[in-house]
Amino acid sequence: MSTKHPIISITGSSGAGTTSVKRIFEQIFRRENIEAAFIEGDAFHRYDRQAMKAKVAEEQANGNPNFTHFNAEANELEILEQVFDEYSRRGSGRTRTYIHDDEEAAQYNAPAGTFTDWREFGPSDLLFYEGLHGCAVTEQVNLARFGDLKIGVVPVINLEWIQKIHRDRATRGYSTEAVMDVILRRMPDYVRYITPQFTQTDINFQRVPIVDTSNPFVARWIPTADESMLVIRFAKPRGIDFPYLLSMIHDSFMSRANSIVVPGNKLDLAMQLILTPLILQLIERRNRAS
Repeated sequence: MSTKHPIISITGSSGAGTTSVKRIFEQIFRRENIEAAFIEGDAFHRYDRQAMKAKVAEEQANGNPNFTHFNAEANELEILEQVFDEYSRRGSGRTRTYIHDDEEAAQYNAPAGTFTDWREFGPSDLLFYEGLHGCAVTEQVNLARFGDLKIGVVPVINLEWIQKIHRDRATRGYSTEAVMDVILRRMPDYVRYITPQFTQTDINFQRVPIVDTSNPFVARWIPTADESMLVIRFAKPRGIDFPYLLSMIHDSFMSRANSIVVPGNKLDLAMQLILTPLILQLIERRNRAS
């Protein structure tokens, strides 16, 4: 953690909705005139797309059919920890971009499935990370200790799978069976490396559908925001003005002393109300220290 150079980490698995949450943060940053340096977790994959395919085949040949990007060994978490450490001390660091598709390939003039060159951060008020391992703690690294505000994005598992199935079919041309294979292959690493991070977070946003998602592999549509509720859990509820949130978010209620439940279509409003004061506190603390 750092007073002068705060770090915000958004952690969630592929298909969880972290990109949508990132857009809400960007809106807050623009409105409050906050300059953020951005890191995408994919930039710290250890292998490009072709090398990862080769590594997965190698692991399968050695008796491990479950090696995925969720695994700490598939990512440069030591380098990411060095970036977090440098930023927390000096406000500087570097990142790169993993090129996902042809649109990004045209933007960066490099093939899809590869990385851009490393680049240094410009001047910034804070560092914003969004990806798989923002709060990862292993025998080798402890990324959670650097986060000044740590957010988990955790839809219930069937909803997460539905979102992934629809996304991968639409954007990557995968069949439902191919996505099922990916989900099954990822499950051991999901349990070992992704789930434990949500005990390290300050706030978790969990979307819960209120329609039948019992078989996510045949779901024709992703449950809409109107067909969902949002459970928001605070690790340290002291100082959170729950009466204010309940008055501002219609049809919200407390389910536990540290949890508020709001309609799914109020995600943007809830995040704006909850996160804006917390972000401004980080900036105010930074300005006083400077």
